[in-house]
Amino acid sequence: MTNGPGPVGPMGKGPNGERPQQRAGMPLGAQQTEYTGRYVVLLDQQEPDRGMEALRSSVGISSVERVRGAEPGAAELLGRTDVSVVFDELGVAVVDVQPDQRHALVTTAEAEPTIVATEPERVVYASVITEPQRTLTGFFPTYRSDDDEVSRHTRAELATSLGPAWDEQNTTWGIQGIRANWSHLTGSGVKVAVLDTGVDTDHPDLTGCVEATASFVSGASVEDGHGHGTHCVGTVAGPAKPGHAPRYGVAGEARVLVGKVLSDQGVGSDGGILAGMAWAVAQGARVVSMSLGAPVEPGELFPQTYENVARRALRRGTVIVAAAGNESRRPGFVAPVGRPANCPSILAVAALGKDLGTAFFSCGAINGAGGEVNIAAPGVDIFSAAPDGTYQTMSGTSMATPHAAGVVTLLAQAHPDASAADLSTRLLSGAHPLAQPGADIGAGLLQAP
Repeated sequence: MTNGPGPVGPMGKGPNGERPQQRAGMPLGAQQTEYTGRYVVLLDQQEPDRGMEALRSSVGISSVERVRGAEPGAAELLGRTDVSVVFDELGVAVVDVQPDQRHALVTTAEAEPTIVATEPERVVYASVITEPQRTLTGFFPTYRSDDDEVSRHTRAELATSLGPAWDEQNTTWGIQGIRANWSHLTGSGVKVAVLDTGVDTDHPDLTGCVEATASFVSGASVEDGHGHGTHCVGTVAGPAKPGHAPRYGVAGEARVLVGKVLSDQGVGSDGGILAGMAWAVAQGARVVSMSLGAPVEPGELFPQTYENVARRALRRGTVIVAAAGNESRRPGFVAPVGRPANCPSILAVAALGKDLGTAFFSCGAINGAGGEVNIAAPGVDIFSAAPDGTYQTMSGTSMATPHAAGVVTLLAQAHPDASAADLSTRLLSGAHPLAQPGADIGAGLLQAP
């Protein structure tokens, strides 16, 4: 997730159609909670038809379309306001509910056991940091001195001891910091999905790694008119030896699945994200990278819909990583990890600066019950691919997340029979400890195997 002002237009509404208000204590420019006006309904996968029948008979939802597995058409259906969409793969429905139907929806959900949860559909976004990129240039990490830690992290210490003065002529500081340039693994044969603003399918560095694409944005192709998605795809799977740039990709031989779930303005919705997740899992992705999200309030619980979908993905062997969020303005204000990264079954990735200090914008573990940061990765001044065959430098937890997805891809190559839970454990146990509290960086600095 990169940071900037929230979207405007018909999607930028509160749950009852009102404009969102600035949260007390939130800095100006931080993103706000916005809603589409629709609801996301989590159904019992054993009896989804019973739940939908209850919605038809008690709420008055009449026009329903079903999407099965990875079949096309989800984007167009989600773009229509006259139909409700059921994703059979997920056991989730996105329903259009009129104001006079909302009370019936709530009471029906409470009474019907096959309706697990109902949540207002939120706007999800990715945008660019516009504030000065402040980091604590005087910070240098401290390391544990026991023999085991020295043995495990000698190469990481060699790289990180450079502090802010990274030599990026041949390899970006992010790749050096996570020691991907030391790894013999390439991600060969492993499918990794990037759900974002799409990709420049003609970028010379990326044409060989993109295996499949799908758009979940109504009326839009998978081509990236924003730049955020291309940048993230490049970080995951840019080549080891780009033609005219330093190495910036973690897993250069991975098979990338690109799902466009955010528009060229960097805006999407829960329904599109969930559709992209269903597609990625059905395509056999071992990793799903989501550099996107929405802010949450202090004390707010994680969304049950995303959590249940993530659990189902884990059971099918897919690890999901997501951006922790950029709403903090450290040191004075630390915002909670945003959604969907705040789900217990999704790995939340924080951002580090070149000094390996916590990035000023990176969200922290303010909320419990899944709102923890799991791991941290380079997320400031990250160089990667851009549309039109070019390159650009961006900052955000969005930039940290594909580093983590790339490392999970390497782990999946090294351990092809490992479960998703085992891959997650290996990722966290291999992290390099830093001086910051776990609330800010989780297990520590991401490290390639």
